[in-house]
Amino acid sequence: MSQTTESSMKKIKLEKVVLNMGVGKSGDVIEIAKKALDQISGKRSCAREAKETQRDWGVRKGEPIGAAVTIRGEDAKALLKRLLEAKGNTVNGRSFDNFGNYSFGISEHIDIPGVKYDPQIGILGLGIAVTLTRPGYGVRTRSKHKASVGKSHIITSQEAKDYLAKEFGVTVA
Repeated sequence: MSQTTESSMKKIKLEKVVLNMGVGKSGDVIEIAKKALDQISGKRSCAREAKETQRDWGVRKGEPIGAAVTIRGEDAKALLKRLLEAKGNTVNGRSFDNFGNYSFGISEHIDIPGVKYDPQIGILGLGIAVTLTRPGYGVRTRSKHKASVGKSHIITSQEAKDYLAKEFGVTVA
C-alpha cells in the first residue's frame, strides 16, 4: 500500500489578486478609474501616487496617477474566475515569474462578465497581478526575524501553471 501523498506544506493557494489602473495624470480620471475598479471588484479602491517626478510627462512626486484594489480569500477566487473568463480561459506561459506570480492585462474592462458599460466611466484597460503562496511564506513578510523562503519551497512557474490549470481550468499557451 504505497500511496504518494503531497506534504500539506507544499499545497499552493491563491493569496491575492491586485487590480491596477494607471491613468498617468491626476484629476477626474482618477475618480473614474476608482469607480471602474469598484464596479469590477465590489470593493473600495484607492489612488496610487507617483514615486518620483517625471518632468517630461508633467507628473510630480506624490501626485495620484493611478488606482488599485487588492482582493483576498474567496472573493479573489471568484473574481479571478471572471477575469480569466474575459481572457478566454487561456493564459500566456511567459506571464509567470519564478516565484509563483502571474500577471496579465485586459484592454477593455467591459469584457469582464458582470460589468456593464457606463457612459460616465467609458472603456478602460487594467492590469491584474495574481500572487500564489504556500504555508510558510509568512517568514518573508513578518516583522521580527524575516527570512527567505528555501529553494525547494519556492513555487516554480511550472507549479503555478499546473495550479491555475487544475483550479481554474485554464489552458496555458
